[in-house]
Amino acid sequence: QVNLVESGGGSVRPGGSLRLSCAADKNLDTFNGMGWYRQVPTKGREREWVGHMIWGIYANYPPSVKGRFTISRDNTENRVYLQMNDLKPEDTALYYCNTLPPSADWGQGTQVTVSS
Repeated sequence: QVNLVESGGGSVRPGGSLRLSCAADKNLDTFNGMGWYRQVPTKGREREWVGHMIWGIYANYPPSVKGRFTISRDNTENRVYLQMNDLKPEDTALYYCNTLPPSADWGQGTQVTVSS
């Protein structure tokens, strides 16, 4: 079991940037990596994958965010970040992180709203 806390969300205009943070209460090396997901309540309960990082191997992203979103790891603070640039209205969602392999316990998420 791991406790994950997401933060850093907010409201930005299209083209803006945000950096989301995911804090874990266990050493990140306990896991194989970390993934980021997002959920739009009006589109149901399914979470959309927006990227993941396998420690020491690679990071991968879907076409919808590739080139705009970047995952990084801070070993000193036991955090994983999601840098989001050139944000679009369709990026508006509740963002979550989860370990790889995934934990059954999701955090509360952090809201990102992109509008003009």
